[in-house]
Amino acid sequence: MHWLNLGVFLIEAVVYFSVMTAFLHFRRPLGLGVFLAALGVMHFMETYLAAVFYVQLPFGTVSPGSSIFFAGKLMMILMLYIKEDAATVRQPIYGLFLGNLLTVGIAQILQLHAAVTLPGGRAADMGFLDEMGWLMVWGTTILYIDAIAIILLYERLGRFVENVVLRFAISGAMILTFDQVAFFSVLHILLGVPLPVFFGGWYAKLLAVMLYSGLFAIYLRIDQNDPWSASSRQIKDIFHDLTFRERYQALLAKAGVDGLTGLFDRSRYEMDGPELVRKCLAMRQSVSMVIVDADHFKEVNDRFGHQRGDAVLKDLATCLNRSARASDHLSRFGGEEFVLLLSDTDHEKALEVAERLRQDVGANITRPDGASLTVSVGVATAPEDGRTLDLILSRADERLYQAKNNGRDRVHGRHGKF
Repeated sequence: MHWLNLGVFLIEAVVYFSVMTAFLHFRRPLGLGVFLAALGVMHFMETYLAAVFYVQLPFGTVSPGSSIFFAGKLMMILMLYIKEDAATVRQPIYGLFLGNLLTVGIAQILQLHAAVTLPGGRAADMGFLDEMGWLMVWGTTILYIDAIAIILLYERLGRFVENVVLRFAISGAMILTFDQVAFFSVLHILLGVPLPVFFGGWYAKLLAVMLYSGLFAIYLRIDQNDPWSASSRQIKDIFHDLTFRERYQALLAKAGVDGLTGLFDRSRYEMDGPELVRKCLAMRQSVSMVIVDADHFKEVNDRFGHQRGDAVLKDLATCLNRSARASDHLSRFGGEEFVLLLSDTDHEKALEVAERLRQDVGANITRPDGASLTVSVGVATAPEDGRTLDLILSRADERLYQAKNNGRDRVHGRHGKF
């Protein structure tokens, strides 16, 4: 009987993987929705089987719902990522998560009904529905974590393992091991599932991964049209796509906020700057511009990488922001260049502000090699240097380059070095 169950188990896995792979392969003529819908509608059955349906295999007691269908779903999500991209695969990840939360919420509302008893004395088992609800929430939460983790792990392994099938198998085995620990703990607490079931389920998931990896290898030989190589993108970029970070960045862009530093960006400078200058001049007040540029910053990126360079830029932005007044306008103009518009500030006062900024940066910010970060600064003031934002910018930019040409780590104003 154990070996018969094993044979049926393997047949179920082959049928599941083959049909779902066909839906994925023909996603263009059929529509991706067919694959996604098929992936989603089985979640309730997976959870139900994991709660009540177990069979005896030669190596232990297992539930096909967990070891075949849930494991298969996770491997299908990885295949969808490989075939498409992170922005596409997040659709089923979030769809499953939110859809099952909705299912559990509706189930709670259903219990408010005064239900009638069907012929034969049948009645709904609301206690079981509650148990299923919590299992679905927990299983969906784990699936969310699993799906993101297996994709990131698959990409990370690409640095060390060239073989796609081997990466596919290792990723599946590692993440499903985590999944088995996490899901079994709740089954044990809620339903009293014994410990031997944990090991049986774990062995079954590893067997399923091996089988799915073998079928995946066969499919690779059949499917020669699409690329299956590792992505060249950074892991953090893939993670941002999976977690909608790029949507957040888009919202920041629309708000005129620089995504890295949190300061205003150039578009916001170009929107607010002319109005600030106009208002100051209308009230017969001076308005000054201070351009700050980090010295030798390309060297920081080239030697230590853009991630560590970004960290230095964040520190620089924080330092500049500490010195800005509420009435001032600080923006990241581009790259390592920042513009501070000082309302009601004459040229001499602006030079003092610029020099204080230069000293604060040198005293408080270090490069990755331990050296102090230095900045070059150019200062211009309206109305003496012009009555429009563009003219003030032009004068401040000229003085910034004078500061750089004269040795950097200095402030230049209308009459030369401060």
